[in-house]
Formats: sequence, C-alpha cells, structure tokens
Amino acid sequence: MDHQPKFFENLSGTGKAIGVLTSGGDAQGMNAAVRAVVRMGIYVKAKVYFVYEGYQGMVDGGDNIVEVSWESVSSILQVGGTVIGSARCKSFRTREGRLQAAYNLVQRGITNLCVIGGDGSLTGANLFREEWSGLLEELAQKGKIDEEAVKKYAYLNIVGMVGSIDNDFCGTDMTIGTDSALHRIIEVVDAIMTTAQSHQRTFVLEVMGRHCGYLALVSALACGADWVFIPEYPPEEGWEDSMCVKLSENRARKKRLNIIIVAEGAIDCHNKPITSEKVKDLVVQRLGFDTRVTILGHVQRGGTPSAFDRILASRMGVEAVLALLEATPATPACVVSLSGNQAVRLPLMECVQMTQEVQKAMDEGRFVEAVRLRGRSFENNLNTYKLLSQKKPDAELPKTNFNVAVLNVGAPAAGMNAAVRAAVRVGITEGHKMFAVIDGFEGFARGKIKEISWGDVGGWTGQGGSILGTKRTLPAKYLEKIADQMRTNSINALMVIGGFEAYLGLLELSAAREKYDEFCVPMVMVPATVSNNVPGSDFSIGADTALNTITDTCDRIKQSASGTKRRVFIIETMGGYCGYLANMGALAAGADAAYIFEEQFDIRELQANVEHLTEKMKTSIQRGLVLRNENCNENYTTDFIYQLYSEEGKGVFDCRKNVLGHMQQGGAPSPFDRNFGTKISAKAMQWISKKLRETYRKGKVFANTDDSVCLLGMRRRNLVFQPVAELKTETDFVHRIPKEQWWLKLRPLMKILAKYKTSYDVSDSGQLEHVAMHSTKEAETGAI
Repeated sequence: MDHQPKFFENLSGTGKAIGVLTSGGDAQGMNAAVRAVVRMGIYVKAKVYFVYEGYQGMVDGGDNIVEVSWESVSSILQVGGTVIGSARCKSFRTREGRLQAAYNLVQRGITNLCVIGGDGSLTGANLFREEWSGLLEELAQKGKIDEEAVKKYAYLNIVGMVGSIDNDFCGTDMTIGTDSALHRIIEVVDAIMTTAQSHQRTFVLEVMGRHCGYLALVSALACGADWVFIPEYPPEEGWEDSMCVKLSENRARKKRLNIIIVAEGAIDCHNKPITSEKVKDLVVQRLGFDTRVTILGHVQRGGTPSAFDRILASRMGVEAVLALLEATPATPACVVSLSGNQAVRLPLMECVQMTQEVQKAMDEGRFVEAVRLRGRSFENNLNTYKLLSQKKPDAELPKTNFNVAVLNVGAPAAGMNAAVRAAVRVGITEGHKMFAVIDGFEGFARGKIKEISWGDVGGWTGQGGSILGTKRTLPAKYLEKIADQMRTNSINALMVIGGFEAYLGLLELSAAREKYDEFCVPMVMVPATVSNNVPGSDFSIGADTALNTITDTCDRIKQSASGTKRRVFIIETMGGYCGYLANMGALAAGADAAYIFEEQFDIRELQANVEHLTEKMKTSIQRGLVLRNENCNENYTTDFIYQLYSEEGKGVFDCRKNVLGHMQQGGAPSPFDRNFGTKISAKAMQWISKKLRETYRKGKVFANTDDSVCLLGMRRRNLVFQPVAELKTETDFVHRIPKEQWWLKLRPLMKILAKYKTSYDVSDSGQLEHVAMHSTKEAETGAI
C-alpha cells in the first residue's frame, strides 16, 4: 500500500456523546463490542453512555441511560450474552415511544448511537434517525426542549453492528455470535458421536435458524453430517427415498452412526415445514434404525464467546466509533461488518433490503436466487457440502487415470484431517486415484504410501492432530528416494498440507525439477500451522484452534486472580518468531501487553509496562495479564520478564508465570479450522485437476513452470493461488515469517483497549462501500 497512512489522532470526540445499546436476541461477543465502543469512545475523549435493556431503556430513560467509565467494562470480554440487557420493545415501534426516546437522549446530549443487534433493531434505528429532526421539532412545540437544543442536536448519527447467532444479515461474512454458536453445536455433535457410535444410532439434531440455514449448513460441513435440511435449499421431490438409501448405504459400509442436521426453519420444495420429529419418524418407519432427536435450543446462544467473536467484536466496536466520529449529516446510517478478513462499512438500509430480498425469494420458491443473495460465503459452503457428502456410484464417476498423493508436513495442526478428507473426496469425485503418504517426506522416501478410499476418511473432520502422521523433515536429503516412489506409484500430482516446512519442501522439490523429471508435476500447498507464519496467507489451518486454547486458558488464569487481589500473570505462547498467537491472544483475552518479535522492545518499554500495571492496581481492576511470544527476544526471556516484574512490582503486585506449551497444538479442531480446512483443500484439489488436464501431453503429465507449484492462501477477501517461487521475496527465511503481516495493524487496537496511548492507522477503513451483488463467476474465483 503506497498511500500515506491516515491516523485517527486528528479525529477528536471532544464534546460528543455516544450511546451504546444491545437489542433483539442476545449473541456471544456483544459484550466485547460494548467494551470496545466504550473504551475507544473514552480514548477519543467522547462521553459514552450505556443504554440498558435496549430500546425499552431508551424509551423509559432515567437510570437506564448512564454515563460509563473505563472500568465499567472490565471483566466482561469473556462473558456471553449482553451485560447491558436486551428487550423486545413495543413502545419504540410507536411514534410516541420514539418521541420519548429522543427526549431522553437530548437531555444527555447524545446524538451518536451505536446499535448492536439484528436486522429488526437496525431498521428501527434507521427510522429513528430519519424522524429525528421532526421529533425534535415536535418536542420544541410541546415546550419540552428549547430552540437552542433543536439547533445544537439537529442530527442523529447511527452505526450498527450485527449481533446475531444465525448469521442471517446480508453484506457481512460473519455476524457477532455466529462462530460461538457453531462452537456450541460442534461440542454437542462431538459428544453425541461417541454415544451414537457405541449403539449404532441415528441422531437427528435440530439447530437454530428460523429463516437462515447458515448454522445447520456449516455445522453439517464441520462434522461431516449425512444429511442437512435448510430453508434456502429444500430437498428435491422424493427426498425421503434418497435420504433413506444414503443412510442404509452408509450402514452397509460399516459406518456405525448417522447424523442428520435440521435447521428449525427447514422446508420442502412446497414450502411445507420439515421437522426433526418428522425426519426421525421417517427413518424409524422405513429403516427401523434406532433414532433419537436432540434439540439444541438456547444452548447455542449461551456460553463464553470464541476467540474469533471477541476479536471480530473488538475490531467492529473500534471501527464503529471511528465511523461515528467521521459521520456527517449527509452520511447514511451504516453497519460495520467483515468481508473476508477486512473491516468494511456498508449502508445499513442496503443490507436490510437485501436481507429481506432473501426471505421474499424463499417465500416465492426462488431458492437458487435465495442462495445467491445470501452471499458468496454461503454459496461456497453449500457447494462444498454437496461435493463432499454424497459419493456418486462408481459407474457415474469419471476415470482420469491420474494418481494424486496427499501428505502432511511439519508440526501437527488441528484441522489437518479435515483438509485430507476434503482432498481425498474431491479427488475421487474428479475421477483420480488418491494416495495417502504416511509421516511426511520421510515416510514418502521409505515408501509408506497407500491408496485411500472415500470411506477411509469418514469421521475425520472432528479429529485433532494428524492421522496420516507428520514430520518436520525436509525432502532435500531424500530427493532420489522420493523420485523413485513417485515413479513406482506413478504419482501425477502432489498436495502438501503443512506449515513453513511444507513451503520449504515445495521450494526444494521445484528446484530439483532440473534433475528429476518425476517432480515435473502439479504441486499445491495448503497452509496448516498453529503459528500462522506461512507467507501468502492471512490464515492457516490450526491457528484458530490454538487461539481458542490460549483464550480459554487466559480466562481461567484471570479468574484465579480474582480471588487474590493484585496479581500479574505472564504467559508464554508458541509461534516460533511469529507473534500472531501472542498478539491475537492478547486481544481476545483482554491482556495488558503482548511482547512479540516483530515489534522490538527494550528495557524502557518493560519499565513503562510495569508502571502502567502499578497505576492499574490503584483502580478497581486489580490484576494484570501479559503475553509473551516464545522467541520475541533471546535475552528478555519469560523468566527475565517474570523476575523484573516481581522485583519492580514489590509491595504493589505479585507475579506468576505460565508456559502454555504443546496444549496449543492439540485438541479437537474449532469449527473455523474444520471449515477453512475443508473448503481450502477442496479448492486446491480442483486446481490440481485443472493443472493435470492442462499439462497432460502425449500420454504423460509434464509441468515445469513456476505456476505449477503453488500455495493456496487467503488474502484479504479472496482465496488465491500463488507460485511458491514468487513468494520467496515476501519471506524472511531466517526467522521463518512473512516480511509483512496483516495482523500487525491490529496491534494498536490491543494497546488502546488496554489504555495505552498509541497511534492507529485508519487508512483501510472509512470508505462507505455498497453491498455488492456478486456474480457466480466471483463465487468461483475466491471467497471462502
């Protein structure tokens, strides 16, 4: 980016008052958004008010609208739901109610509102904004406010954030709460799988989503469900027969359990509801399988927010305050949302209209249109699910006579198995013979390679670690043996799933092409490492699971400090030289500081942090949390920092240290990692098929150009294939990290929320975009 950075220092909130409210159904992560709005608001010297109980509190006024301080939002980051309450409000739907609300806001000088809720809440906010000047005129006529106030508070600015577990709002890839709801569903599915396995049972799970099938679809993708019912994509006529055939085929293949997921709003193609009971009765009558129904209900709304939701909500909250500061009477009400990996602002009513269009399309039976309107992320999820869930009969599969090998390289990362499963199944669907390599390049050299079938990878999505086995060994010293194995097994393409070693491995194999023709085949890498240090991708498989482990541990540690006042914890995270886990973990856990290699620090900064914590201990928040990346500095070790803090904090606070270690590599993969792994791997396999067709000449595959060895990565908003040779210039090989990393831009955010003065580059935000109606072409080229 060559633009001059634009910093928000020149955006002052002095004299402005911001009201923050949560409305509609609660969602995990709302508190993180509230906390970010309050702290960012105070940081830019604005006054911030809580509006308790949503619009009801705004209408009732009095103690429901209260000015808040920095400490008011301490310790709420890890709490689910919303601490400021939410209520359905009939009176706000009437003009009298809105008149009273306007009066209550003007009394406190509040002309900026940050609304966190679903589409109903945001539509209400927009109407309120449109009526604002009329409401003030009316209040003046009734003698409730003077003309001075009408002029002074002439405009109301509104910024919305979407808090909804259903992810049913068009224009945003992920709404606040969706990821946490998926965590709850997947925890339940994983638990049910073990009992279903024991008894050979079929389970019908009903998940939330009256009008939107996102939760059902993504959880079906993430657990490899046998069948899914969603409102946007009703099953075809005669679905009862095809479902029963599929279930009995699975049983015949020795699969001991079946999982069927039903969204509560599921319908058939005649718009008649499909209930979980109906599905259960059908299975029992036709197949006689032992079948149980589990309705998840409000469990999905509960529990602590996931790391993703906390970071999303914190980013959105800060962005919302910036949007309010920059708003003019001419700017329309906007929502801040996420597109790919980027915060964007979109006109609120465009999003609401599009969301309503989806419902209209479904009511009128235009289901293909409904799926398209839901956005490219939803469409990709659906296409991937269809691709992976049903095996075509062998007679219908194409035969390409190509052999493709899949291997894991580097340290284990949660989600690797989901990626292998997707690769194998897509490969088989495309007509290739799939081979699994055990124990990475080392196993390859030793001939540990075998054909792998569709059924072999069943139930793999939820397994942590690497079932195929993985090693850090690089191929350079085994080149001849690997070439032999490729020749013996006639391997025409390679898919490598792994971290930095996988990237180095592909560079070595492509360099060896001059000597060995066997390596002149298409090769693709899918990034999978907890460290998230692979060049060419914003995210890698496994990092989200590790981040959740760190966040959960920090929550527990913070809780242990609440009994003993005035304690500071120093926590060491993994990541090699990459500070992603330490930095994002600090943001998600509400830490006071994070020491990372990418941002050099000296004794003066350590001293400043100690002083900062000493000041903090004088307030009502008497605990501190500091994260340190394992390689951030060879001299300022975790022990050194612990001893320094202990000495300097004597009499003020005491210190404890924790090294999290390998627990960050283990555990069941998070929904994000299962999905990301599944989708990115399926896409990589389709690329391999395309390359195989392009490079097949005179009876053999021959690919020796740079663009036949690629890494598939997520870049901002798209999935992109990049030749590994081109990524060399972007890589710091000594420290095994990319030279530029997107998340460093979020570093000031963590500091602001921990009350440090810092400068924050806001060049990326600020432009109001329009809701893009994407073409099908765009859906193919990239979004996740």
